[in-house]
Amino acid sequence: MTTTAAGTASPVATPLDRAVTVDAPARLHLGFLDPAGTLGRRFGSLGLVVQGLSTRIVLRAAAQDRVSADHPDAAADLDRAAAHLRQLQARSGCEQPLHLHLVHTLAPHSGLGSGTQLALAIGRGFARWHGLALSSAELAAWLGRGRRSGIGIAGFDQGGLLLDGGPMADGRPAPLLARLGLPPAWRVLVVSDPSRSGLSGPAEQQALARLAPLGRAQAAEICHETLMRVLPGAAGDDFASCAAGISRIQQVLGEHFAPAQHGEPYTSPAVGRLMRWLAHAARNVDGDTPAGAGIGQSSWGPTGFALLPSAERAQALLQAARAAGVVEDRLRLRIVAVRDQGATVIDTRSDR
Repeated sequence: MTTTAAGTASPVATPLDRAVTVDAPARLHLGFLDPAGTLGRRFGSLGLVVQGLSTRIVLRAAAQDRVSADHPDAAADLDRAAAHLRQLQARSGCEQPLHLHLVHTLAPHSGLGSGTQLALAIGRGFARWHGLALSSAELAAWLGRGRRSGIGIAGFDQGGLLLDGGPMADGRPAPLLARLGLPPAWRVLVVSDPSRSGLSGPAEQQALARLAPLGRAQAAEICHETLMRVLPGAAGDDFASCAAGISRIQQVLGEHFAPAQHGEPYTSPAVGRLMRWLAHAARNVDGDTPAGAGIGQSSWGPTGFALLPSAERAQALLQAARAAGVVEDRLRLRIVAVRDQGATVIDTRSDR
């Protein structure tokens, strides 16, 4: 177990066996609508919350603040968690010592929204512990999250397929424009490459500054695909339409962001090779199975994804990919369902 101190404070009477557990799901960032703000409003995001990948934290009473984790590679997460705890205590004035334990966390800089989900999980647990009526948007503002995309905040609250309208001019988080549940049979093949990391921090800022602005025609096409193929396809159980729209959005954005990714639409060459194979293989479908797949990279990657019409189709494609030799040993693959709810909070206490 890895542990770091986060400061000390005066004790407050609390049942010693009380625990607040928060489980925050991963989200896939399917693309920005207009990162250059050609109409004056920047970004706008399309995202999808998935099952099976999450950050889980537990808060308990302690004699002094402590942050710990089960996994050995948690140093960066521990530092961030300790900083979040200090920020929450300073902003709220609630300084009761707490033991914050990271049961498991999403891989940082992997395209799964790890930073926002860790911050909101800690923030929501802290608010529940102290009985604070704080929205997720308020917690995100306190902890410096959600400045470009609102789907991490909305996904934490609601799950599902999400569309936001870009951050407000006064700095408030992006408003949620649409939220849809996907048909329960649909699945997502999530492909991770632990040897690679997506851009973040100063490197991300420099990469964005060097890129030419996304043109108005491309932004219009992304919006058109979102409004007339992705969302209607999800709402009407039209897999082929939804998947084709996602793939086209990813193609436009992949070409735009490629100069920041060594000229490629995928951060990981191994993920890119598999995604291209899947895109080709998914077109060759017999019988009643809908053709195609929604293929792309989440955010800066390296995580890639393929939206597929069923678990059976996902498993068949995965087996075929392995047989074709396009799944490198270092890749981690998981078939997951879409998550139609947000984070879960369990507060267990006893007055004995």
